[in-house]
Amino acid sequence: MTTAKIILDGNLVAASIKESLLGRINRLSEKGIVPCLATILVGDDPSSATYVRMKGNACKRLGIESIRVVLPKNTSTDELIEAINKLNADPNVHGILLQHPVPEHIDERAAFEAIRIEKDVDGVTTLGFAQNAFGLADFPSCTPAAIVAILDYYKISIEGKHAVVIGRSPILGKPVSLMLLNRNATVTMCHSKTTNLEEMVRLGDIVVAAVGKPKFVHGDWIKPGAIVLDAGYNVGNIGDVDYESCITNASAITPVPAGVGPVTIATLLKHTVEASEKLTLN
Repeated sequence: MTTAKIILDGNLVAASIKESLLGRINRLSEKGIVPCLATILVGDDPSSATYVRMKGNACKRLGIESIRVVLPKNTSTDELIEAINKLNADPNVHGILLQHPVPEHIDERAAFEAIRIEKDVDGVTTLGFAQNAFGLADFPSCTPAAIVAILDYYKISIEGKHAVVIGRSPILGKPVSLMLLNRNATVTMCHSKTTNLEEMVRLGDIVVAAVGKPKFVHGDWIKPGAIVLDAGYNVGNIGDVDYESCITNASAITPVPAGVGPVTIATLLKHTVEASEKLTLN
């Protein structure tokens, strides 16, 4: 029997975000402008191809143009950067997303840095990260922004809470920690080298799981009444949280799927629309 008070339904949050974009897209259309997101896929990883296709379909449903750039697995870093620069220079492209991960021989950080900041709708550049740290980012990383959007949609207070983030990636764990800190949470960032991880997680009023390991967080790690946000997505539609055990102690929890994932995509669409407004209306 589950005792969580709230299942944090990402589909509801995503629908709300998309609904808020319709008028803005129509206003752009009246001026002959169609928001455009370019996605770049290097190689033939099936999971990455699925993610890119999902993003393209989401764009189409909302009236956002989607350009898909597919490069072979043996593409060099220089060739990838050349493709990014072509999109940077295209005035009809408003957002650029490089699907992660890229093949190992590519300098992923150099490729991310090539994305023009005005088109960095996925928040992957170091400049975007720095702006996020100061609370000034137009386009913070999409999954961290989605996590905060879920908390806001359900009117879950962040201020004064102890947030424990499991994971320290530059596009998830670190930026969400900064976003929560900027909203006056006290934040503990944990990772694979953290000693007594379970004890640290038990301190959290808000727990964000972003470690990339299926069912990694167990129910007895969760303080009674804590809010649990599962940012993991592993093979078989399995999150980083053992949902069935964690739901017992949590007062609110995101499922996988239909939790953080749909809101991440909706946030990407929102950033693309905002980028198109900034690039064409200002």
